[in-house]
Amino acid sequence: MTASSPTPTTHASAPSSRRNLGLLVAAQSLGGASPPIIISLGGLVGQQLSSNPSAATLPVSLYQLGLALSTLPAAWLMHRQGRRTAYVLGAVMGLLSGLVAAQGIAQSNFMLFCLGTALAGFYGACVQSYRFAATDAVGEPSRQAQAISRVMVGGLIAAIIGPQVVIWTRDALPMTPFAGSFYSQALLALLALPLLAGLRLPPPAPKAVATDARPLAEIARSPQFVVAAAAGVVSYGLMSFLMTAAPMAMVGCGHSVGEAALGIQWHVLAMFAPSFFTGRLIARFGKRRITALGLVLIAVSGLLALAGLSLTHFWGSLVLLGLGWNFGFIGATSLLTECYRPSERAKVQALNDFLVFGTVAMASFGSGQLMHSVGWAKINAGMLPLIALVLVLLAVQGRGARPGSSLPA
Repeated sequence: MTASSPTPTTHASAPSSRRNLGLLVAAQSLGGASPPIIISLGGLVGQQLSSNPSAATLPVSLYQLGLALSTLPAAWLMHRQGRRTAYVLGAVMGLLSGLVAAQGIAQSNFMLFCLGTALAGFYGACVQSYRFAATDAVGEPSRQAQAISRVMVGGLIAAIIGPQVVIWTRDALPMTPFAGSFYSQALLALLALPLLAGLRLPPPAPKAVATDARPLAEIARSPQFVVAAAAGVVSYGLMSFLMTAAPMAMVGCGHSVGEAALGIQWHVLAMFAPSFFTGRLIARFGKRRITALGLVLIAVSGLLALAGLSLTHFWGSLVLLGLGWNFGFIGATSLLTECYRPSERAKVQALNDFLVFGTVAMASFGSGQLMHSVGWAKINAGMLPLIALVLVLLAVQGRGARPGSSLPA
C-alpha cells in the first residue's frame, strides 16, 4: 500500500521558524558534545576503575545501548506530551548522567560510572531526534531537507566543543582525574535546558490526531520505509563500526596514538562540515541521489583502506567515511519523511532510530572483537556487499516511484 502524501502540519511563521531552528542548532551543539566526552574518556576511565581489562569499553557500549533502548520511550513521550517536554526531560537526564558518572569516578565505583553513561543514552536519543523537530519547525516539505541539514551543523560545533572540554577539564580535579570532564558534561546539559524550554514548535494539524494512522507493521513493510531505514542503518552503522575500529588498526600498524586521534578529529569534522550545503544539494539533485552518493563515498573509503596501511590511507579513508555518512544519513532522514502521515510520524521515527542506533550499539559491542578476529582489511571488504545491496534497493525503489505520485523522488 502506498502512503498518501503527508498532510502538512500547521506552518510556523518565518520568524518563528528561524527562531526554533536557531534554538535547535544551539541545543544540538551542546547536547551533541556529550558523546565525544563519553566515547573519548569512557574506555580510559573503564581501564582505571575496572578489575577486568576486557570490560574497559563497557561504559561506552552501555551509552550506545541506552541510546538505542531510549528511542522508543522518548518517541512515546514526544507523542503524548510534545517534543519540548521530552527534550527538557532529556537534558535533565543528561545533567543527571554527568553527575552520576563523575561520582562514580570520585568513588572509584565502576558500576556507578557505567550507570551514568547508560543514563546519558536517553539524552542522546532526544538529541538525535532534533533533526525531526526541524521538519516540524518549517512544515513545508520542500524546506525539510535544508532544515535537517541546518540542525546537523550543530554537530560540527559539538565536535569542537566535546574534545575541547576533555582537553581543558580532564585534570581539573587532580585527586579524581577525568571527573571534571563529566561535571562539564552535566554543565553543558544544564545550559541546554533554557534553550529547549524556549522551543515553540507548531502544533500538529487536526488531521494528525485523526484515526487515519496505519499499523506500524504495514508501514515498516512499505518499500519507502525499507529503503530509508536500510540507508540510515548502513550509513550510520558502518560509520560507527569503522570509526571505532580505526584507532586500534592505526596503532596496530605502528602509527602513534596522537596520529590516530588526529585522524578521528578530521573524520568528525568531515561528518558535519558538509551540513552547510547538504540540504541545498538534496534540493537540487534529489534525496535518493545524495543518499546514494553518501553510500558510494563510504564504499570508496573502504577501497582506500584496502589499498594500503600508511597514514595517508587511514586519514583519507576516515575523511571519506565522514563525508559519506553526512550525505547518506541526512539523505536517508529526508527519505524517511516520505514514509508517514502526520499521525504516524512519532512511531515511524522511533522505529527508524531504534533500528539505526540498535545497529550502532551492536557495532560498539562487537567492533573490538571483530577487529581482533578478522582484521582491518576484511572489515572494510565485508562492508562493500552491504552498500551494494542498499544501492540496488535505492535504484529499484526510485524507478518504482511514478512521476507525479504522492511520494516524490
